[in-house]
Amino acid sequence: MPASAKPLTEAALLKMPAAAYMNADQLAFFRSRLEAMRDELLSNAANTGEHLKENENFADPNDRASMEEEHMLEQRVRDRERKQLKKINSALKRIDSGEYGWCEETGEPIGLPRLLARPTAEYSIEAQERHEMQEKLRA
Repeated sequence: MPASAKPLTEAALLKMPAAAYMNADQLAFFRSRLEAMRDELLSNAANTGEHLKENENFADPNDRASMEEEHMLEQRVRDRERKQLKKINSALKRIDSGEYGWCEETGEPIGLPRLLARPTAEYSIEAQERHEMQEKLRA
């Protein structure tokens, strides 16, 4: 399928033969998905910044406490999104370098279903499970 054709769908992606794994169309599909995720995160961050700059005065201490709690929750969400943004940028770099879609530990394919669920995945499911088990043992 040429890159100038209509965008690849998830269904079409999954129907491709194993030999087509991480071909130009698949890489373009994931690049587009990652860029859309990045743009959404950046937009959310800008909106939060504007929202947090609003300086509201409350006569009631309960109202102020509620607003401060809401701001704290927003900041936690944005912190998670900043971490996600780093993962997205890393995945885009792996696309550029030709390493995207391949497990960083084993070199085996990560798999399309896993990448569709988690486009920033760096490890196959098996390798990820090993990493998580090692983390539990260290804790």
